Amino acid sequence: MGRADSAAVEAASTRLARALAALEEAVERRRELERGRGALADQVHTIGLDRARLADALDREAARAERLDTVNREVADRLDQAIATVRTVLAGAAETPGGAG
Repeated sequence: MGRADSAAVEAASTRLARALAALEEAVERRRELERGRGALADQVHTIGLDRARLADALDREAARAERLDTVNREVADRLDQAIATVRTVLAGAAETPGGAG
């Protein structure tokens, strides 16, 4: 083999080594992307579970708030009735002889 052939083989060997190194780097980048993709999928799954849990809690609290509103309206109605009764009693007592007023 001549000097020119030896130089060509050496150049080809260098190019091959560089190509293999680039391929190894590309494979490692791909592995890192896949690991990142897996971690991202895990995060999305966790977020989905959290969303479902929070939606359930929100539904329970909305139902509780509705029940509290109903009770609040009932109590307000009863208080209005009690106030009206007290006013009626006081008005009647003021009109009767010997009553307050």
